[in-house]
Amino acid sequence: MPPDLSIQIAPRNNRGLLLSNPVMTSSGTFGYGTEYAELFDIQRLGAIVCKGTTLEPREGNPQPRLFETTAGLLNSIGLQNIGVKALIREKVPIWAGWQVPVIVNIAGDSVDDYAQLARELDGVEGISGIEVNISCPNVSAGGAAFGSYPEPAAEVTGAVRSATSLPMIVKLTPNTADIKEVATAVVEAGADAVSLINTLKGMAIDIEKRHPEIGNIICGYSGPALKPVALAMVYEVVGVVNVPVIGVGGITCAEDALEFIMVGASAVQVGMATYSNPRASLDVLEGIEAFMEKEGIKSLKEIVGAGRV
Repeated sequence: MPPDLSIQIAPRNNRGLLLSNPVMTSSGTFGYGTEYAELFDIQRLGAIVCKGTTLEPREGNPQPRLFETTAGLLNSIGLQNIGVKALIREKVPIWAGWQVPVIVNIAGDSVDDYAQLARELDGVEGISGIEVNISCPNVSAGGAAFGSYPEPAAEVTGAVRSATSLPMIVKLTPNTADIKEVATAVVEAGADAVSLINTLKGMAIDIEKRHPEIGNIICGYSGPALKPVALAMVYEVVGVVNVPVIGVGGITCAEDALEFIMVGASAVQVGMATYSNPRASLDVLEGIEAFMEKEGIKSLKEIVGAGRV
C-alpha cells in the first residue's frame, strides 16, 4: 500500500481543505495552472495557488521586471493580472472540472478591497480557498504595508473572514520585525492557515549604466538562497500558532520540502524552481513519495514536525 500523503490544511474551517498531498504551487509562479496543464499532469498536485488577483485588471510594474542573481531571482511583476471578474468568467469554469483544488491569491490597496474580493469569490464553484496576500514587496500600495505589523494584518484578515466562509490562508512577509507576532495576530483574527515566506526585499545595480537593474528599483528576491531564512521563520511560527503552516521559499527538490515538513509545515509551496524546471512541483512530490517508501513511513503525519527539538 502506498504511503498516505493527504493533509488537512483548514481543520477549523467548516468546509475544510483536504489535500491529496502536501505539494502546492506558489502564487505568481504558476499562472492560472492552465499554462502547465499540457506539460505534466497537474491533477497530481496537492493544490494550485493562482497568481495574485485584484479587483480591477493590472498591467503591473515597468520593465525590466526580472533579473537573475547568483543564488536567486529578483522580480517586480507588480501583480499583473486580469482582475477578479475576468478570473471568474474565464478561469473558474476550467478549474471547476479539475480534481486538484485551486486557491485564489488576493491582493488589494485597502481593507475594503480585500473584503470585496472575498465576497466576489465566496461560493463560486471551482474555488477551494483564498490566500490573502499581505506580503507583496513590489507594489506601491497595500501588500506588505498590511503584513509588516500585527494590527493591520489582523484587520485585513478579519475583514476577509467576515466576507467569506471559504478556507483562508494568510501569506506572511519576512520583511517585518517579528513574524511570530504577525502570525499570531492573523490566526486570532480568523486565518485557517498561514503560508510563509514571501520574497525578501532586494535590488541590483548595473555598474556600467550606473542604474538599477529593475525598473521598480526595490523588488522581491526569491530562490534557493531564501531556504534557510524561510525554514527558520517557519520553525518559529509553528511554535506559536495552532493552525497549519505552509512552508514557502527556496524549495527546489524533495529534500528541501522535507526539511520544511520536519520543522512543522503541513504543506509546502514550490515557486521559483518552476521557472527553470516547469515540472519542479511534480518532481518534489515524487521525491517525497520515494523518501517515504524507502523509510517505511506510512503517513505524512508521522514526519510533520519530526525535526523539532
